[in-house]
Amino acid sequence: MIGLDTNVLARYIVRDDEPQADAATELIEAQCTADDPGFVNLVVLCELSWVLARGYRYNRATVAGVIRGILSSVELEVEASETAWRALTALERGQADFADYVIGFHNRTHRASTTYTFDTKAAAHPDFSLVGDDL
Repeated sequence: MIGLDTNVLARYIVRDDEPQADAATELIEAQCTADDPGFVNLVVLCELSWVLARGYRYNRATVAGVIRGILSSVELEVEASETAWRALTALERGQADFADYVIGFHNRTHRASTTYTFDTKAAAHPDFSLVGDDL
């Protein structure tokens, strides 16, 4: 199994630098198989969603589609995929960023009763609490 960094996935998806996109494509398509998938950790998935949304101005639906494709791929294994799937569903229904939902769900998995934030969009989700609301 090989691990994939955010910039490798970004080049593979966006194709904004042809030599790097070609190298990323060759790597992923040669090394990542159903029998030996490439590993994508949660940090990479969060970074990728941020880079696509902020750096490349992809809309929420497109970012969600990319994440869904990664999660659905048999050639890729995503760390804590249950958390990532829940965050994807929340992204599609809510207003916060994918990374915010990953944080909330990951914290809940580790028995946090809530995740405090100053982000009002994230705080709209029941796994979050706005700092100051109940203090």
